[in-house]
Amino acid sequence: MRDLYTHLKGHRLVSVLAPLFKMLEALFDLFVPLVVADIVNTGIRDQDTAYILSRCGLLVALALIGLTCSVVAQYFAARASVCCASSLRRALFAHIQALGFSEVDTIGGSTLITRMSSDINQVQNGLNMFLRLFLRSPFIVFGAAIMAFSLDRTVATVFLLAIPVLFVIVFGLMAITAPLYRKVQTRLDSVLGATRENLSGVRVVRAFARETEEQQRFTNFHTALTRLQLFVGRISALMNPLTYVVVNLAFIAILTLGARQVQGGWLLDGDVIALVNYMSQVLIELVKLANTVILISRALASMNRVSSVLHTPLSMTFPSATAPAQNSAAVVFDDVCLTYHGAGDESLSHISFTAQSGQTIGVIGSTGSGKSSLVHLIPRFYDATSGTVSVLGRPAAQWEKGELRKKVAVVLQKAQLFSGTIRSNLLWGDETATDAQLWDALEAAQGAAFVREKPLGLDEPVEQGGRNFSGGQRQRLTIARALVGKPDILILDDSASALDFATDAALRKSLRELSWHPTVFLVSQRTASLRKADKILVLDDGQLVGQGTHTELLDSCPVYREIYESQFEKGGDAQ
Repeated sequence: MRDLYTHLKGHRLVSVLAPLFKMLEALFDLFVPLVVADIVNTGIRDQDTAYILSRCGLLVALALIGLTCSVVAQYFAARASVCCASSLRRALFAHIQALGFSEVDTIGGSTLITRMSSDINQVQNGLNMFLRLFLRSPFIVFGAAIMAFSLDRTVATVFLLAIPVLFVIVFGLMAITAPLYRKVQTRLDSVLGATRENLSGVRVVRAFARETEEQQRFTNFHTALTRLQLFVGRISALMNPLTYVVVNLAFIAILTLGARQVQGGWLLDGDVIALVNYMSQVLIELVKLANTVILISRALASMNRVSSVLHTPLSMTFPSATAPAQNSAAVVFDDVCLTYHGAGDESLSHISFTAQSGQTIGVIGSTGSGKSSLVHLIPRFYDATSGTVSVLGRPAAQWEKGELRKKVAVVLQKAQLFSGTIRSNLLWGDETATDAQLWDALEAAQGAAFVREKPLGLDEPVEQGGRNFSGGQRQRLTIARALVGKPDILILDDSASALDFATDAALRKSLRELSWHPTVFLVSQRTASLRKADKILVLDDGQLVGQGTHTELLDSCPVYREIYESQFEKGGDAQ
C-alpha cells in the first residue's frame, strides 16, 4: 500500500474530490426517503395534489444534483486511478530495466509481463472503485441507520442488528477470497508463460509435430487456472444470497415492528415506507460494497505482486563516475569465478587471462562450457562471484554504467531487432551517426549489399523481432548496430552462426581492418573462425583448460585438438 500511496501523492486533490462528491451524492440520497415519507404522510393523507407535485419536483432536483455529483466523482476517480496506474507502470518498467540479468532470470519474463499489464490494470480498477464506493457505501449504511433512529428508535434496532451481521459476511468472505486471488494471479503467470513459450518457439513445435502435446500442456495450465477461478467465484457468489437473506429478514422485522408502532400511534405510514427505503439503501450499498471489496481484494493481491518486483534489490550498483585506470590492458580476468543465482555448481572456475588492446580473442568450448558466461562478465551483465574483471584498466565494478556499455558492445547469440526501420535499429549504436557511418558499419558487417537491394534502403521497415529478415541478415544487422558506436571492445557471442563460411571469413577480415582497432572477442563453435585470433581461450566445464594461438593449442591442449579434428574430419577446415 505504501507504493500505491507514493504514486498517488501527486494526485491528492482529485483523490480527495472523488470521494467528497460521492459523499455529497450519498447525502442527497439519504434525503429521498424523508421526502417520500412526507408525500405519504401529508400529501396523500390530505389529498393535496399541489403539495405532492412540489415534493416530486424536490425529488427530481435531488436526483439531478446527485447525478451531477456522481458524474464529477467518477471523473475524478477515473483520473486519479489512471494517473496512479500510469505512474506505477512507469516506475515498474524503470525498475525492471535496472534489474540485472540475475534478477530477470530469477523472476521470469512471463510473470514480469503479467505484472506490467494484468496486475496494474487490476490495481487501477480497484483504486477507481475504492475512491467511488468504499467511503460512499459505509456512509450510506451508517447514515441510513442514523436517519432510522430519527424516525423511530424501536424499529431502528433492526438496523443495529442487521448491519453488523452484514459486515461480518462481507469482510469474512473478503478474508477468505483475498489469498485465493493471489493464487489466481500466480496461475495466470503459468498460462502466460506457456503461451509466450509456444509463440516464440512455434517453428520448433511444428518441426517436431508437437502441437498436440503442447495443446495438452496449455490445457493443463488453463484447467488449473479455471478450477481455481471457479472455486473463488463460488465463494464470492455466496455474498449476494447471504446478504439478501439477512436484509429480507430485516424487512420482515421492520414491517412487523412498524405495524405495531403505527397501530399504537407512535409512527406514521410514510415513516414505515421511509424505514423500508433506508433498509433497501443499506442492501444496495452493501451489495456494492461486497463487489467493491472483492475487486479491492484482487487489486491488493495484484499490488503485492507489483510491490514484490519494485522491492527486488538490485544485485549490482554502478558508480556515478568512473574510477581512474590502473593498467593499459583491454580486459583482465584475475582468478574469476561465477555461480548463477540458485545454481548448485560454479559456471566459471578460477579463470585468469589478459587481452591486450587491439587483439582478437577467440573463445571456444563445448556446449555449456561457459563461453557466454565468460564474455557476459566483461560488460557486467553479471558480477563475478569471486575474483576481479578489469576492463580498459579499471575494475568493471568501478565503471559508470552508460560509459561501460559505450566502451563494450555485445552482439548476443540471438539476433534481436526492434520494430521500426533499418536506420532506427542501427542508430541504437550511436544516435548521432550519419548515413555514411551507418553504411560503413554495414560494409564492415557484410550487410551493405542486401540493404542496398531493399527498395527503401536504410528506411526499409523492420517488423517486430526482425521477422521479415533471414537469420543471417538479422545477425549482420546486429553486428552493424554494434559497430556504429565504434566500441573499444567488441564481443561477438556466436553471432555469426547463421553465416556461410565465405561471409564469415569476410566478416573476420573486415573486423581486423577496422580503423579504430577494437579488442574483439569471438565466441564460436568453429575452429576455422578462430584460427587467426591472437589468443584462443578453450573452456571445458567452466574451466580454462588452454589459451594460446591456434598452432600452440593443437600441440598443447587435447580439448582444442579434439574439437579441431572432429570438425576437420567432418568437412575440412574452412579458411
